[in-house]
Amino acid sequence: MSHIAFFNIPGHGHVNPTLPVVTELVNRGHRVTYAVDPGFASIVDKAGAEPVVYPTGLPTDDREWPTEMAPAMRLFLDEAKSVLPVLEAAYADDRPDLVVHDIGAWTARLLARRWGVPAIQFSPTFVTYEGWEEEMAHLYDAPEVEAFFTDLDEWLAAEDCPIPGRTYVGHPDRAVVSIARSFQPNHESVHPKYTFVGPCLSDRSSFQGTWERPAGDRPVLLVSFGSAYTNEPGIYRRCFEAFGDLDWHVVINIGKYVDPASLGEPPSNVQLHRWVPQLEILSHAKVFITHCGMGGTMEGLYHGVPMVGLPVLGEQAMNAMRLVDLGVGRHLERDEVTAADLRSAVLELADDPDVAARLAAIKAEIRAAGGTTAAADVIEAELG
Repeated sequence: MSHIAFFNIPGHGHVNPTLPVVTELVNRGHRVTYAVDPGFASIVDKAGAEPVVYPTGLPTDDREWPTEMAPAMRLFLDEAKSVLPVLEAAYADDRPDLVVHDIGAWTARLLARRWGVPAIQFSPTFVTYEGWEEEMAHLYDAPEVEAFFTDLDEWLAAEDCPIPGRTYVGHPDRAVVSIARSFQPNHESVHPKYTFVGPCLSDRSSFQGTWERPAGDRPVLLVSFGSAYTNEPGIYRRCFEAFGDLDWHVVINIGKYVDPASLGEPPSNVQLHRWVPQLEILSHAKVFITHCGMGGTMEGLYHGVPMVGLPVLGEQAMNAMRLVDLGVGRHLERDEVTAADLRSAVLELADDPDVAARLAAIKAEIRAAGGTTAAADVIEAELG
C-alpha cells in the first residue's frame, strides 16, 4: 500500500475538485493523507483521506483575497514560510511515497525534494503554455512583482532548493489538470507534462442533498453565484422581472447573506434556496446564470449547459470570456446588468442550435477525457 500525500490551500475551488480523486485512490488500496486547514478536515475525512491539519494564514473567504498579483503572491510566500516547519514535523515519521500538490501549496514541492519522492501538481484552473511568460511580461516585470520573486528566490535558496522562483511556482514537474482541454487558452502549446482529465466529479447527494424537477417539461434556469458572491438582492429582483412571466422553472440560490423577505414575493415559477445541489440541477438545466468560478463553469460544460457569466474577480472574468470565445456563453457586467439583458442572453442561448452543437462537442470531449479515473491513473503512474 502506497502513501500518497495531498497538499492544498483553504479554498473550496481548490479542495473540492480533488476529493473524488482522493476517494478513487483510497478505493484502489492506497493510503491518502491530506494537509489542509481545519475548516476542510471534515470533507477530506469523508472522502477517505486522513486529515493532517495545520493553521493557515490565508484568507478562507474568496472575497478577502487581494486583487493585485504581488500582494496575493506574498500571501502564498508567507504561508509557505509559516507552514513548512509544521508540515515537515507532521510527516517526519510518516513520509509519503508521492506528493500531490495544489499550485498554491508551495511547501509541497520543496518537501518532496527533501524526501526524495516525486511530486505532481493537481491544477483546477488554467496552466502555463509556450509563450505565456511573454504574454504576462507586463505583469511579471512590474517592480513589486520582481521584488517578490527576489524574495522568493532568497527563501528557496535558504531552504536548499536550487529551482528559480518563477519555475518553482509556474512550472511543475508533472501535472493533472481538471478542466476541459479545449477550455484552456492556447491548449495546443501546453507542454505534454500537463494531462487534461476534465472535471473530476462524483455523487454529492450525501452532503449536498437532492433536487426533484417539477412535473412537466418547462425549461429549467439555474441562477447560482456559489457560496461567496450571493449577496446580490438587486440581481435576484431583476431575475424576477426578467423571467417571472416566462414558461420556465427558475431556481435561484440566494445564499446566506440575503433575507428572502427583503426580495418581495417571488413569481410563482421561481424557487428561492439558501443552498442548492448545483450539479444535480445542472443535469436538468437549459441555461445557467453564474459568477463563472472554474468549478461551476466546468460543471456546466460537463452537462452541456450554456452559461450567462456575471463574474466578480479576474479569473472569473477570464472564464466568462473563454465561454464567449468558445461560442457557448455570454459575459455581462455584473454592476450594469438589467433585467432585459438577462432575459435576452438566456433566451438567445437557449434557442441557438449552433450553441447546442458546440456544447455537445465539449461535453463529449470532457466525458472522453476520463475525469476522476484518468486523474487517479496519472497519479498512480508517478508511483513507479
